[in-house]
This record gives sequence, structure tokens and C-alpha cells, in this order.
Amino acid sequence: VALKRMLNFNVPPLKNSTGEPVWKVLIYDRFGQDIISPLLSVKELRDMGITLHLLLHSDRDAIPDVPAVYFVMPTEENIDRMCQDLRNQLYESYYLNFISAISRSKLEDIANAAIGANAVTQVAKVFDQYLNFITLEDDMFVLCNQNKELVSYRAINRPDITDTEMETIMDTIVDSLFCFFVTLGAIPIIRCSRGTAAEMVAVKLDKKLRENLRDARNSLFTGDTLGAGQFSFQRPLLVLVDRNIDLATPLHHTWTYQALVHDVLDFHLNRVNLEESTGMESTPAGARPKKKNKKSYDLTASDKFWQKHKGSPFPEVAESVQQELESYRAQEDEVKRLKSIMGIEGEDEGAISMLSDNTAKLTSAVSSLPELLEKKRLIDLHTNVATAVLEHIKSRKLDVYFEYEEKIMSKSTLDKSLLDMISDPDAGTPEDKMRLFLIYYISSAQAPSEIDLEQYKKALMDAGCNLAPLSYIKQWKAFTKMASAPTSYGNTTTKPLGLFSRVMNTGSQFVMEGVKNLVLKQQNLPVTRILDNLMEMKSNPETDDYRYFDPKMLRGSDSSVPRNKNPFQEAIVFVVGGGNYIEYQNLIDYIK
Repeated sequence: VALKRMLNFNVPPLKNSTGEPVWKVLIYDRFGQDIISPLLSVKELRDMGITLHLLLHSDRDAIPDVPAVYFVMPTEENIDRMCQDLRNQLYESYYLNFISAISRSKLEDIANAAIGANAVTQVAKVFDQYLNFITLEDDMFVLCNQNKELVSYRAINRPDITDTEMETIMDTIVDSLFCFFVTLGAIPIIRCSRGTAAEMVAVKLDKKLRENLRDARNSLFTGDTLGAGQFSFQRPLLVLVDRNIDLATPLHHTWTYQALVHDVLDFHLNRVNLEESTGMESTPAGARPKKKNKKSYDLTASDKFWQKHKGSPFPEVAESVQQELESYRAQEDEVKRLKSIMGIEGEDEGAISMLSDNTAKLTSAVSSLPELLEKKRLIDLHTNVATAVLEHIKSRKLDVYFEYEEKIMSKSTLDKSLLDMISDPDAGTPEDKMRLFLIYYISSAQAPSEIDLEQYKKALMDAGCNLAPLSYIKQWKAFTKMASAPTSYGNTTTKPLGLFSRVMNTGSQFVMEGVKNLVLKQQNLPVTRILDNLMEMKSNPETDDYRYFDPKMLRGSDSSVPRNKNPFQEAIVFVVGGGNYIEYQNLIDYIK
């Protein structure tokens, strides 16, 4: 909503205006691109009158009769480039939108450039948009993509980090969270664990919200914002969790569709990039592998299959793709019939829209064909993505890893020794083995004896692992107070092959032989458990000493005693140091 308002020159788009939109150019930097691309497709941009969208630092031609909407970070080089655009008189008028608030001095730089270029009247509006975060789902956001290593777990937990570096990281995180709440139009009540990076974020965010509220004339939280009225009268709870309370989950191999795609494929900002190997091409000169095609697919909110199955265990996904395919095949003859009625041969979909629908037959064909073709596109997409995931599962025995790790984490009895798993040359990459061992090391009540450890280390070395993570985790385990020691994790069960048999038969797209059909049992992960305690006001040693901040209270008295005793209706969970799709899925299951 905020982006659409911005693209409409910062006035809310009218609901019923049928008129042509104003044609305009959108100029963004990489940050702006990352914010817009998961939310608005090129078609949607075009519907809003964006004819061209260009990167700020690319070579752009002058288009003197068109307004330009800029959406960029207020950095030194961006501002220099904007000033240059003003001097070169590239566009008719300039709407300058900053992703994060611009400083007074930089604003003056732009003003000076505008005066110098005699372009003051062309600069139509300057806005701070407070949109410095990336929304990937209706209920999920990340801070950034461009320089995410600057706010990563590693950046925050580096042993040699200086205080000034830490300050910078915390300010970056707080800036994004502040933007998030400005966009929501709500002031949260903040809870965090003591003595962690999460606490530093909480203190800074509380201060920033407080200062903004105090400046009543310019407060960003006065009624007329977009978010006003989206929320019930109750304020949301913001739970700031530190990644260090649970390092096993992010290392854990996973079994649900979205988390698997993220773990094993190249998946960023809702786009998955696949390399398709097209097999051997037999040429007289002997066989040579063909060039790999790179394909990318967007997994979006409008993809019904993705929305329905992103949280499902993988075998169920394979099963569902197969079902969809079968139901489509039943309709495929219909597609052929419709195409022949319309006299279209082959795949030329462009021709479909050109036809004048003069007969009833054609009318029905024209309306149902695009729907069927879209269905086909989604089936092909998920067939390709799921097949790519399946290849990883089979070649790396990820089902075995997942099940074994679940057993370690839930303290069940193990059916084979860890050493065998590590030494098995057919199971997994060196990284898979390292992840498995770290989970074992983190989860074990007492660390393995030196003798055992040496044996494991040797096996890991032989498997080609880099042992650096182990030495980090060793130190980490000695220092960190983990979420209440025996964290009970989920346990999986293997389901009998009944439901699974359809996929096992030979006609299936997916050759699932040898892949275990594991079913998930709903079990709350540490992050979910903490949220549950704080939302429902349960007393629990794990969360009882969490700090409490209410930026609306006049005195910044930090008491651990929550002011309101009522359970919260809405909550935002943010993991300092990085959450992951396993936790995201676990929270969604918890809400359900």
C-alpha cells in the first residue's frame, strides 16, 4: 500500500478512477529494487503508469517531458547522482523518495544543486518513506538483501568486533525496525532477553520511538498514516529474540517445501534460480554435455500451489504436484480442443488475445484458456523446483539427516552411530556432515570426551570438513546460556507407505524410491515457545526476566513487570542475527 501510494506521487490512489494513469519513470537503487521486486510485478508497475524502471547509477537518457519518481537510499553517491540529474535536466519533474530518513545536510546539498541547476520548481516533492525493510510474505519481512552480511549473525558475534562497529550494526537494525513500525502505524510494546544483542536493539529502538513520539509536530505516528485502523486498539507485542538462544535450528536440515527450497537451492527475495542440465546431446563427434540453462522462477503470493504447500512436508508436495498434473492432463484435451476451435496451432498465446470473440464458443474458450495455461505454468514451475529439491534429497540423503537430527534434538534413541553417518561417503556433503555434528554437539547435555571428540574430528577431516565452525561452537557453548538446557524439539515419525504409494508408482513424475515418507509432529521450537510465553503472559523461567519497554510511557522506567496483564492479539517476532524458514513455518503452525 505504501509503495503504491508513493508511485502515485504520494497521494492515495483513487479507488474508482478509470482514467489513464500519469505516465512516469521510476528510478531506484539496488535497495529500492529489492524492496519493490518481491511486491510489485512489472505488469503492476505498468498499470500504475510506470513505463520505465531504471537503476539510478545506469546510463539514462533524458526524457524531458516525463515526471520521475526516485526511490533510493540517502547515500552520498546517490545524492551526487541525483544532483547531476537535476543539472542535466533529465526529466520534467522530480519526486524524490528516500527509503530511510535523509539528513538535514544532505537535503541542503540537493537544494543547492537544484538552485545551481535552476531546477527548484521541478523538484515537486521530497519524502522520507521509512520503507527500509523487505516484505517477502504478508506475514514476513527481512531487513535487507544488498549488504546483509553487515547485519548477519557473524557480524554481530565476531570476537574481534569494536564498539563502534557494534553501534553501527545496531543502528542499521534499529533503522529498519523503526521503518517497519512507521509503516504499520503502530507503537509496539517491546520485550527482549537480557545481556544479548537483542537487548541493545531494544534499548535503541525504544529510544528512537520515544523521541519520535515526543516531537508531537513531526511525529510519524499521528493518525493519518496508512496503517491507522489496520490494527485493533490493542498494540502489538515486539519480541526481540537473540539468535544465540538456539543455534541448532538454523543448522537443522529441514523437511518442508519452502524451507527446503531455501536450504538447498539458490532462493533469494522469493526468486529461485535453477540450472537445468539438459542431458547429453549425441553428436557424431561424440557425446558432449549440453550447456546448462539457467532458469529463474518467482514463488509469489499469487501462486496458489505455493501458498497452500510451502509449509507441507516434501513427500506431500510431490504427491500434490502429481495430482495437479493428472487433473491438468484430463483438461489438456480441452485445451487442444479450445485451441483448434480458435484456429491456433502450437503455443502462440499472443494470438489468443488478438481474436475477436464473435461466437459463444469462442467467448468461453477465450475466458477459460488463459486460466488453464496459467495452471499449466504453475505445474511446470513446481515440477521443476520440486525435482531439483528431490535431486538434492536423494544425492545427499537429506531425509536421513533430517530424521537423525530430529532424533538427536528430541533425545530419542539413535538407530545408528553418529560416526557411521559421518564416515558414510554416500551421505551428504562435508557441510551436511558438519551441520549434523554441530547439532549433536549443541544438543548433548555433556560434551563428548576428548578421546571421542578426537575420533569425530578425524572422521570429519576425512570427510573433507572444515573444522572452524566446531571451534567456534565449542567456545560458544562454554559461554552461552542456551534456552533452558533440555530444549525439547519435535520428533518425527515415519508414516506407512499408504498415501505415498501414488508417488511410488512408476508413472509418477517423481522417482521417490528410497526417500523416507516422514511426517512432522507439531512441536514448538524455542523461538515459538518464547513468543507463546510472552503473548499469553505465562510465567516461565525462560522468559520471566525478559525486559519490558513501552515507548509510550513517559518515564522510561524499565521494569520487568508488564503493565498490561491481558494477552496480546498481535505480535512481531524479530530474531537478531537471523531467523529462518523453519522458525517461520513453526510460528505459522503455532498460530493455526
